[in-house]
Amino acid sequence: MSVPPSLPFSLVRRAAGLVFLSGEVPRADDGTIPEGITAQTDLTLQLIGETLAEEGLSLKDVVSCTVYLADRADFAAFNAAYRKHFSDPLPVRTTVEAKLMLDAKLEITVIAAERK
Repeated sequence: MSVPPSLPFSLVRRAAGLVFLSGEVPRADDGTIPEGITAQTDLTLQLIGETLAEEGLSLKDVVSCTVYLADRADFAAFNAAYRKHFSDPLPVRTTVEAKLMLDAKLEITVIAAERK
């Protein structure tokens, strides 16, 4: 993800041994959003993984996730898709139902621990 110049936030910030990522949404390179919560979860976590890789990290380094779901009815399917991307020890996580800024089913932000 890249931040459009008109938006006032950073994509990534490092502080006190942690790497903070701004919220990621399931928008493909061509601007499209895939159908369904499973495809959107997979794409969002793929994009997060790519951003972490640019920082020398991976999803294994994620210690905390905040998930915003547009519809609580997607919670079970989201969890099934999410679980495929993380291994134990799982990150801590907060999941809330929220009206999102675009027509997507979720947005995810993560905090990762820097490698020593």
